[in-house]
Amino acid sequence: MKQHGEKISLDSIYTELYITEAGGGEVNDQHEVRQIEGEYRKIRGSEKKVKFNNIFKSPDEQDKIVRRVLTKGIAGIGKTFSSQKFTLDWANKKQNQDIDFIFPLPFRQLNLLKQEKHTLIGVIQKCFKEMEKEFIAAIFTRGQENKTELKVLFILDGLDEFQMPLNYKKYESCEDVTEPKTIDVLLTNLIMKDLLPSALLWITSRPVAANQIPSECVDLVTEVRGFNDDQKDEYIMKRCSDEILARRIISHIKTSRILYIMCHIPVVAFIIATVLKTCGEKEMPRNLTQVYIHFLVDQVRKMNVKYNRKEETDAPWDKNNIKMIRSLGKLAFTQLENGNLIFSEADLKKCGIDVEGAANCSGMCTEIFSEDKWGGEEKVYCFVHLTIQELFAALHVFLSFIKDHVNVMEKQFYKRIPFLQPAVRFYKSAVDRTLESEKGHLDLFLRFLLGLSMESNQTRLTGLLTQTRNNTQSHEKTIKYIKEKISEDPSPERCMNLFHCLNELNDHSLVEEIQHYLSSGSPSSENKLSSTQWSALVFVLLTSEEKMDVFDLKIYSRSEEGLLRLLPVVKDSKTALLNDCNLSEGCCEALASALPSSDLTQLDLSNNNLGNSGMKLLSAGLGNRLCKLETLRYKGSGQ
Repeated sequence: MKQHGEKISLDSIYTELYITEAGGGEVNDQHEVRQIEGEYRKIRGSEKKVKFNNIFKSPDEQDKIVRRVLTKGIAGIGKTFSSQKFTLDWANKKQNQDIDFIFPLPFRQLNLLKQEKHTLIGVIQKCFKEMEKEFIAAIFTRGQENKTELKVLFILDGLDEFQMPLNYKKYESCEDVTEPKTIDVLLTNLIMKDLLPSALLWITSRPVAANQIPSECVDLVTEVRGFNDDQKDEYIMKRCSDEILARRIISHIKTSRILYIMCHIPVVAFIIATVLKTCGEKEMPRNLTQVYIHFLVDQVRKMNVKYNRKEETDAPWDKNNIKMIRSLGKLAFTQLENGNLIFSEADLKKCGIDVEGAANCSGMCTEIFSEDKWGGEEKVYCFVHLTIQELFAALHVFLSFIKDHVNVMEKQFYKRIPFLQPAVRFYKSAVDRTLESEKGHLDLFLRFLLGLSMESNQTRLTGLLTQTRNNTQSHEKTIKYIKEKISEDPSPERCMNLFHCLNELNDHSLVEEIQHYLSSGSPSSENKLSSTQWSALVFVLLTSEEKMDVFDLKIYSRSEEGLLRLLPVVKDSKTALLNDCNLSEGCCEALASALPSSDLTQLDLSNNNLGNSGMKLLSAGLGNRLCKLETLRYKGSGQ
């Protein structure tokens, strides 16, 4: 809640982000919540760092001209803030003074121009109404008259939010800034350098959409990784005026590994810091559901103080608030299923939200839901971050079940048959539905949904919920079902999410088993570990507080099965010691496919019998241009 109309300077809170030069290779098209832990681990890697203010300066080749930059990163990681800070520093005459004009053109707003044809000058005038059309035209015609072109930068922010396809193979050519074309044609010609070839172009995008742009259309690809560990601490210190409180918050976050990992995303760090600033020492949340429920309740309380003249200590929920939460929940779940982050007025109406109601919600809960206005035209809406949308989606599914006796996760025929819907069936169907989603777009939603089943979290929502529900038997059966799914050997990403689900249910038994195994110091033997325990071992090693730079397979196993089970850990290490582990050519194909996407720089395969065929298979991975391996040691057993 912005009290007394106070403004916060971006300079006062902006914390430098960890940005790296990215290879022009494959782009991960998995849903971004599956990448959160992986992106965090990469922060601690050795990629080439890039300063955002030097983004148009070639890192290596001094003579190389960088005109088109693509910056990718997951939602909330800081792409937009980086471009805004770049613009602010330029406007304040601190950086990049060789640039004459910067035109930020967010794709989200460019969507509103998709119905008609426009000239590039007309597009700029719509975005910057204070600029006269003749003045804009003069900027782009100066070069023709004086033979000295002005240096102009276009910032196209949020390619993933653009609702029109960009066809780079077959597109209508346009070389004139006064020629009317559809907005997709103008953008394609800008990117292809047919239109204003000397202009600088900075495109930002989530990874899932970044591969739309051909590699030959980009001079430099960078990736925003978020905050590294030092930057997290710096950001929280800036967000808290009280240094003692800030240090207490940092200390608490470090005790919960998942919270500390999630804090590398700036918007999540903001949510976590906001919550922890208002919590007493005993009620400090320790997992994501607890944090986000605290955040939601705090926002509703502030809304009541600001608009409904209530005290902040009053119960937060009344009839209007409940209706608002349920409508937003329905919108969140419907759009999450379709993979949408941006909603139209029609989308809101389908969920029973009128335009005025959305505007009120935007004003009341500015940290939850936002409305974009542009030149008095069509409005678009969104949750401030994907994780907020996933929380509301989980609330919708949870409230539909306990209040309306409808299981929206179940097959259509069974949805409205209450006697067939015990709680355990409800949670099992949610687990199944999540595991069926190819890109994992329901992963974090499932964590929140299971977290809501906990009585301690329901107590915080008293008023929104008429009563708390804690069926110990169904709770235990749900945990057992999740463990069964882990034992069925899903992909490492699926297993990671299921372990996080167990964490939300306050069950740490599998992790404790493995931690006991690791601390016992007993000789390694793969026979000692079940499939479920192997998965737990991978989870423990990948979420450990310290990154494992050197991984020695012999500590855990001396077999091909052990290597294949622990391959995600191998990929995450700098050095892998796989020597003397009874490996044969059977593991070489899997190892070769892992090399291009791994952090490995040193690999020791000595004293294994890989054979010539195995080495040929391995060579395929070594020859990939994304492979970072610098040293390979191999001497066959018996040689």
